[in-house]
Amino acid sequence: MENAVKYALWMLLLCPLAYGSPCPRAQAKNGDALIHAEQTWARSLEHQDAPTLGCILADEFEDAGPDGKLTDRVTTLAKAAEHRAVHHELSDLHAHVQGDFGYIRGLAAAIDAQGKVVAKVRFTDVYEYRDGRWQCVAGHESMIGN
Repeated sequence: MENAVKYALWMLLLCPLAYGSPCPRAQAKNGDALIHAEQTWARSLEHQDAPTLGCILADEFEDAGPDGKLTDRVTTLAKAAEHRAVHHELSDLHAHVQGDFGYIRGLAAAIDAQGKVVAKVRFTDVYEYRDGRWQCVAGHESMIGN
């Protein structure tokens, strides 16, 4: 079973290379583009859409989660493909761009099917503009009370 999961993950990662990249190009170099990237990230989790998330995460991406553990790109994409059914509500988004680098801070609330907030985190994501698009190179999340 584990080999089947690894095979499926690799197919998700490699298919865009074989059929042409679905990743956006010519994104604006401004805060609105970073906000859009974060909203796309949230929707990709809700839809278990690892290929879309793969367009956002740089190859060297690492995230420091609320538990203090580091998660790399491959693990993040594998988790996205199995993400639990919650809605991600983003708020308090503040994006900053300086040349080819940018970062965004915000709040993300995970809301279950009954409308209950099951988790809330403050996050910071760091982006670099490469190949005509923003790619997230690092993230950090801190759990906060509901």
